[in-house]
Amino acid sequence: MGLVALERIPVRDHTELQSVDGTPIGEVTSGLLGPSINQPVAMGYVSPAFAAIGTRVHAMVRGKPVPMAVSAMPFVPNRYFRG
Repeated sequence: MGLVALERIPVRDHTELQSVDGTPIGEVTSGLLGPSINQPVAMGYVSPAFAAIGTRVHAMVRGKPVPMAVSAMPFVPNRYFRG
């Protein structure tokens, strides 16, 4: 699933994902600063109960929670013409 950080802190791979109450629910598989949307984005695995679009989760970066929202992928809609 896709994740978009709500703060400007990039989240890297193997970062633990937690629910808002602090329960471990998954892990980030890859992440970086998305230049097209100018926000940190990531992909990861979470429990099915937390996979709905718009669900808030926390990524633990250096011991601090970074708020993230579950997002649809691709992060930027396609703008090409098939004709």
